[in-house]
Amino acid sequence: MKGKTAIGAALDAAGAKAQYDGHVKRILGSRQVLARILKGAVEEFRAFSPEEIAGWIEPDIRIEGTALRPGETGKGKLIITGDSTESRIPGEGTITYDIRFRVYVPGQGRRETVKLLMNVEAQKKFYLKYRIVTRGIFYGARMLSEQLDREFTDSEYGKLKKVYSIWICMNAPLHIGNALTEYWIGKRDIIGTMPEKKKNYDKLSVIIICLNEKSKEKGGELHGFLNTLLSPRMNAARKKEVLLRDYGIETEQEIGEELKQMCNLSEAIEENAMRKGVRKGVRKGVRKGISLTKSIMRLAGEGKTEEEISALCGVSAKMVHEIMNA
Repeated sequence: MKGKTAIGAALDAAGAKAQYDGHVKRILGSRQVLARILKGAVEEFRAFSPEEIAGWIEPDIRIEGTALRPGETGKGKLIITGDSTESRIPGEGTITYDIRFRVYVPGQGRRETVKLLMNVEAQKKFYLKYRIVTRGIFYGARMLSEQLDREFTDSEYGKLKKVYSIWICMNAPLHIGNALTEYWIGKRDIIGTMPEKKKNYDKLSVIIICLNEKSKEKGGELHGFLNTLLSPRMNAARKKEVLLRDYGIETEQEIGEELKQMCNLSEAIEENAMRKGVRKGVRKGVRKGISLTKSIMRLAGEGKTEEEISALCGVSAKMVHEIMNA
């Protein structure tokens, strides 16, 4: 008898909304996926293959909201230890990253190996109450400042590592379509010339990858890959076929399960709610069913057991089990 995989356990523990977000984060958090994002979007990796890049992600990846299971560690796993996704600095508040990891660019000739600090964020909407690039700059700046006493001490600022904050925006408006833009720290001599090596000031980049699978402008290979991976219209079987045929990706079990669950999530929630609505025979039942489902999934996401959720929600443990495993 096989036990649940780490992804299966995470699904049981996820809330309704967090489950959807969690799937996107876990899919993007695969080494195969991250390696292709780095190759397509980050200058330092364009000359290398995804297979090479995947081996330089060190040592593990940390994904926000992930429920860890004892023994589920190792290079081949998706849910593994790594940089904390939460940043707390007294007086500056707390921010939570989606995915954080470290990666190396191997030195060639006299070049030394370069260590980069990475942050990947997933966004369902392009237009929010803030500009994505502004938030990206803030995230990058935090990743710079928190290196003190971690990457360097006292005044050893030469050891400051470059940071990347990469934002993947799904459902971008048609006038933007499939796009890729980078914002970085540059140099402009205004009077005279200041001799300075690029590596001394090139310390922060914000990259925004916009996706729209309906756009006539298909973008580059990275856009085709991500549009396939995150498509809300393509079923899991079709995604696996395209990923293997066009991108040479043997889908890991965890990725395949995530794709399937992400495609089916909204249908499952709606069916649960409608089932309760039919029992009541009135629209109020539908609303109550949706509310109950969300409450159960939220409590599960907080780590509550089925028995605890049953007591808190005032429903049978059997009903809790059915909703969580629908």
